[in-house]
Amino acid sequence: MRFRLFHRKPVAPIDSRAFDLLCLTVAVVLGVHAPHLPLWLSAALAIVLALRWRQRRQSGGRAPLYLKLPLVALLSAAVIFHYGSLFGREPGAALAVGLLVLKLLETEAPRDARVGAAFACFALMTALLFDQGMLSTFFVALGLLPALATLRALEPAHQTTSLPRELLPVLGLLGASLPLALFAFLLAPRLSSPLWGAPDSAQSRTGLSDDMSPGEIGELLTDDRPAMRVSFEGPPPSEAQRYFRAYVLWRFDGKRWSRLDVPAAPAPVEATHDIRYTVSLEASHQRALPALDVPLEAPDEASLGRDREVLSAQPVSDTHVYTLRSALDYRLQPRLDESERKAGLQLPVGFAPRARALADRWRTQFGKDDSAIVRAALSLFHDGGFSYTLLPAPLGRDSVDDFLFGTREGFCEHYASAFTVLMRAAGIPARVVTGYQGGYWNHLGNYLLVRQANAHAWSEVWLPGRGWTRVDPTAAVRPERVRQNTAAAANASTGIAAGGWWLGMRNRWDIVNQWWNQGVIGFDTLRQHGLLAPFGMRDTDAGTLGILLAIVSALFGGLGVGWALWKRPSNDPAREAMQLLERRLATAGVVRRHSEGPQHYFSRAARTLPNQRAQLEQLMRAYLELRYAYDEPPADLLKNFRQAAKDFRPRRMVK
Repeated sequence: MRFRLFHRKPVAPIDSRAFDLLCLTVAVVLGVHAPHLPLWLSAALAIVLALRWRQRRQSGGRAPLYLKLPLVALLSAAVIFHYGSLFGREPGAALAVGLLVLKLLETEAPRDARVGAAFACFALMTALLFDQGMLSTFFVALGLLPALATLRALEPAHQTTSLPRELLPVLGLLGASLPLALFAFLLAPRLSSPLWGAPDSAQSRTGLSDDMSPGEIGELLTDDRPAMRVSFEGPPPSEAQRYFRAYVLWRFDGKRWSRLDVPAAPAPVEATHDIRYTVSLEASHQRALPALDVPLEAPDEASLGRDREVLSAQPVSDTHVYTLRSALDYRLQPRLDESERKAGLQLPVGFAPRARALADRWRTQFGKDDSAIVRAALSLFHDGGFSYTLLPAPLGRDSVDDFLFGTREGFCEHYASAFTVLMRAAGIPARVVTGYQGGYWNHLGNYLLVRQANAHAWSEVWLPGRGWTRVDPTAAVRPERVRQNTAAAANASTGIAAGGWWLGMRNRWDIVNQWWNQGVIGFDTLRQHGLLAPFGMRDTDAGTLGILLAIVSALFGGLGVGWALWKRPSNDPAREAMQLLERRLATAGVVRRHSEGPQHYFSRAARTLPNQRAQLEQLMRAYLELRYAYDEPPADLLKNFRQAAKDFRPRRMVK
């Protein structure tokens, strides 16, 4: 006859505190991902989360199946509709966060809560695929607190306390794990390329484009994120010389400027003053490596184009550091061949007739004096009632005529495009250059911080004896544009305060981000291999790093075991009572094996002594609770178990 000690019983639902902590965990995950999720999706998921929390508080139980399945289908359809796919970084993150919120609809048992907390930790980590900055990493790490507190609240016989008391022990655990995490960061062998890739949507592209239509750079001019940081060997250039060339645009179809992508040797340059500097460029997903005007060389894995553009072999998808040498005083291409002259004078047939007529009048008035025509155009922008704004009126088919003789408001793209058209109409070769201008000099970090808001467009005209010469028509309208960022210049034009104290604090804070980028994000395979160079090891291979990591992990494990043994009391009343039970059961023929756990031992004892099965089951539950549910078991529970062990007398069945 066989007896079973355990029977399948209904699982008790988790208590309110554990469910509240799980809801808080999911809310933190949703908050961390909100900046790159569609607003409507974040709002909808937040509403579902709030309604589920309220329903669980009032009536309890799982949400009905007829509600869960349509919501999962609706979530998948919404992600596909918005992103066009379920695969990739953005749609994958949106789907993961949505499924995590919907997981709460069926969470009642401890197993469901543990699965939800574990998946929440994974979803937190995916936020680092979008931003690995110091603050983002800090908030992701902070988001682990409620997740770990949830797992702790699911332990058997966990005593419910206030929310701060639930989080404080977890905070101590995270603090204790930091040293090992630091060693793992330094020693875990790094791959030279990602383990896997995911298609990146066009929405993740940032920075300048290799073409330009008046009005498009405006999307960048309100973007306050860093674009690059530049450190110089020696004093930095003056504010008026901080022009960073990215793309040179020749072709114009009446709406859009684009590059003249014809392979050729770099245009000759005669430099009288050059400067050397290092650029730390943020990911732009473009090939252009912005260079202080005019670059004299190209860094490794990059090339110098015909118009002195510095182009990387691959799009910049991560922070990229390169060193350059540029000329500040120069003559660029003093001689212009006929094909380039023709390209520099090209205009669409019949385009901008009023601008052409104005340019013809200047040519008649000033004859062959091209410099005088340039000055006349700049005077027009300065004295002609033009204004600088990031919200200009829309332009029609003849955009240049509409701008020059109609709206007379715009930002750098409008002025550079109109000026270049006027020069070409007057017979002066001209082209548009896009890049960055200005920046904030950080005295603490000794580097120039250039933000996306410093994106700029200007013109270059070819003058006899001088070659290509930079002309910034925007400076004629708003001179402070070359002394501060675009948003500040726009605010000045509308009378809005720029918030100088906040701007200064923000720029000073950037030095901390720079240290983070260099020390953490920039810690790549090459730097890891040179980690032990101060100790005489020039190139540390992956095997050596793995051995060091194993040694450090073993040391930390040994410290943890030593701490646990040191904190363990010299006498163990629960263990002493268990040993008494083992001796008494041994007299009945149930001897505990060396590798046998308590649960299996009590099960075997119950099969041998079936008439005392209920008493053995009660003793087993009490011992497991004492041993595994508490750091310090309650005195009354311990006292009851010891008394039960003393009272137990094994009785064999009489056959």
